Amino acid sequence: MCSVFGTQKSIEIEDCLELLLPDSMAYTLSPTPSGPAGPQECVCRVELSVSCQNLLDRDVASKSDPFCVLFLEINGKMCEIDRTETTVNNLNPVFAKKFIIHYHFEEVQKLKFAMFDQDKSSTQLYEHDFLGEFCCTLGSIVSSKKIMRPLTLGNGKPAGKGTILITAQELSDNRVITLSMAGRKLDKKDLFGKSDPFLEFYKQGDDGKWMLVHRTEVIKYTLDPVWKPFTVPLVSLCDGDIDKVIKVLCYDYDNDGGHDFIGEFQTSVLKLCEAQDGRSVEVECINPKKQKKKRSYKNSGIIIVKSCRIARDYSFLDYILGGCQLMFTVGVDFTASNGNPRDPSSLHYISPLGMNEYLSAIWAVGQIIQDYDSDKMFPALGFGAQLPPDWKVSHEFAINFNPTNPFCSGVEGIVQAYSACLPHIRFYGPTNFSPIINHVARFAAQAIEQDAAAQYFILLIITDGVISDMDETRHAVVQASKLPMSIIIIGVGNADFAAMEFLDGDNRILRSYTGEEAARDIVQFVPFREFRNAPKETLSKAVLAELPQQVVQYFKHQNLPPIHSETA
Repeated sequence: MCSVFGTQKSIEIEDCLELLLPDSMAYTLSPTPSGPAGPQECVCRVELSVSCQNLLDRDVASKSDPFCVLFLEINGKMCEIDRTETTVNNLNPVFAKKFIIHYHFEEVQKLKFAMFDQDKSSTQLYEHDFLGEFCCTLGSIVSSKKIMRPLTLGNGKPAGKGTILITAQELSDNRVITLSMAGRKLDKKDLFGKSDPFLEFYKQGDDGKWMLVHRTEVIKYTLDPVWKPFTVPLVSLCDGDIDKVIKVLCYDYDNDGGHDFIGEFQTSVLKLCEAQDGRSVEVECINPKKQKKKRSYKNSGIIIVKSCRIARDYSFLDYILGGCQLMFTVGVDFTASNGNPRDPSSLHYISPLGMNEYLSAIWAVGQIIQDYDSDKMFPALGFGAQLPPDWKVSHEFAINFNPTNPFCSGVEGIVQAYSACLPHIRFYGPTNFSPIINHVARFAAQAIEQDAAAQYFILLIITDGVISDMDETRHAVVQASKLPMSIIIIGVGNADFAAMEFLDGDNRILRSYTGEEAARDIVQFVPFREFRNAPKETLSKAVLAELPQQVVQYFKHQNLPPIHSETA
């Protein structure tokens, strides 16, 4: 999952006021247009840099004085989040002010970048000339890292030759430091035995007080301890500043909590990093009281830094910004238990509003995933139906009836192919999952050959009933758990989905019929009935909540950094 950043409180957007602008554009203005957007529990922040070219010139005697306003859709309304500075007399501005926004993978975060020519000192946008706008999702920006698009007017026509360039960067210090420590000839503190030493690491806060960052384990009965290597975030240890002073204290452990002080020293990450390439760093452990009392005092032992390594703890957003594509495939259950699609009681019956539970599930997941696939061409497969002309049962067929090219253009293409195929197939059975899982797994296996974090495959299976080939499905999932692949299962209708819960390894490790354990949990199951009366975005949040963590877990296990990544 994305790396966690602090507890900075976000600005809560309330009492949005609709303002009618020229060109009949309705915007919403927040009373306090500053601060990052999104709830406090958000997992990461993205910095957006904006520049423009060839803006419209609205001033008579000089050029426009542009500024950019960022809007975020909240509860169906576009609310102002922040605005840049104004650049005077400039049709090609590069704004120094950055937009900071909280990023949620499992949500569609709709953004609008609106350009205005400042004419007055007023904060009211209708007082300024409109220069053009661009609308997109945050997901589309971070998946491309950098996008350039034309600006449009409120009527959809081009805003002259004006363009906007938006660049995304994750705001994080995701470095971690791994230290391997030992001691030599530490002071003996126990009357009838040797010491039981442990170390404590401290950093200094803004108030000057020392804050505990890490405590090692206790090594019993020794004056020459060797502690296990440990890893902490660099931000935790030194606020990301490698020159910041760190204090290390050494104690002899006592059961009553009254640990005996052995000694201390001060250092920095920069000095600790000298312990590399087989070369250790030795530091004297000093007891200040003993040092004052005895002229002959040298030290209370030596602390040895055996090795120090700084690496990056990559987040989901690092992999997306690095160029990883999410490859989306849909599998649809066309078994007879769904009912005749012409009958309103059927789960495949399309209502006059053009929806059913299958389509709702496709939209909920697809509208999120499509931002992370550059060509937006998605395979859509069906199973459990008899196909013309010979009416043989198939558990792995292209719903566009083109087996050599099962790809659909965007989520809209999937929906169109699904609707078009319904009258031409016969619902049958049984409900076999393994063919479609193995189908996607073959492509995921080919992606491994790239030896790069370039592609991750997501299979959405929508079904109404109990799995018929449970043994084969369990085996297929266990094998797929070794691949860059996740499976989302959405159960429609009111059937008993206990078997689906079994595949979702949240509470237990899934095993194949051979006894082989899944390498990781890759299945997320959600029953649609729990979301029938909930806002539509609630379903997508539930089914996609675990996906970022699964992506990161796989690539980390394979020791694959993002394709385009910075060194630590």
